[in-house]
Amino acid sequence: MSEPTGVVRVDVDAARLGGVDGLDVAYRRAGTGPALVLVHGAAEDGRVWTPQLASLSDELTVVAWDEPGAGASDDVPSDFTLADYADCLAGLIRSLGVGPAHVGGLSWGSTVVLELYRRHPGLVSTLVLTGAYAGWKGSLPAGEVVARVDGVRRLLAAPPEAFDPMFPGLFAAAPPAEFVPLLDAMTADVRPASMRTALEIMAEADLSTVLPGVVVPTLLLWGEQDARSPLAVARTMERAIPDATLVVIPGCGHVTNLDRPAAFDRAVRAFCRDHPPPG
Repeated sequence: MSEPTGVVRVDVDAARLGGVDGLDVAYRRAGTGPALVLVHGAAEDGRVWTPQLASLSDELTVVAWDEPGAGASDDVPSDFTLADYADCLAGLIRSLGVGPAHVGGLSWGSTVVLELYRRHPGLVSTLVLTGAYAGWKGSLPAGEVVARVDGVRRLLAAPPEAFDPMFPGLFAAAPPAEFVPLLDAMTADVRPASMRTALEIMAEADLSTVLPGVVVPTLLLWGEQDARSPLAVARTMERAIPDATLVVIPGCGHVTNLDRPAAFDRAVRAFCRDHPPPG
């Protein structure tokens, strides 16, 4: 199983009153070539990109972070904001010297990536958004957002032995057997307080006004049977982002990179080849 390659200290808007001077952020890195920075979803860490670290590193420098509060990274501060997540990601990209990069986000990670683009566009060469949201508020009906927040609260209130963040709809059917140990390991390492912080931010985020201003090539990569971020969300993003390409993977759920890794990797590889970073 993929272990962190390293840890870097990144600044988090040190001028912010009451803010955090810096956090240790862990990451995995494999390969050489143009950089592809991958951002995981909620209740996950950089291990979710294990197949891509192996398969895409033959022609790309693949970097997968553990966001603050996940994996081997520092705990997320209680007053963290979406901007802080994005600034941490920017700090990692700068520390590793890999920008401007292809930057991809899965689910909650896509919201972080859109905020990164809004705040630090010079670090982003292209966007790869899979099972994405412009925040829950920015992509889902209000009633659905309320239902999801209630579901998260019930999950976090459950006793430890009943805690299971494998929400229905993450996969088209059962998770592929080869990835069940990986999913179990990530679940065992989830920090409920950090998960609460991320999903409360997700519920309130509305980055829909950011989408028309995205001027870099964007790949929207969706599972045909995604029940978490339905294809209607993808179609809305496709209309809103000027240079967007939508690829739909048949028979696939929300976690596209694990549900159908070969199809996911083919689409990302082709997109990155077609849109090399400048310089």
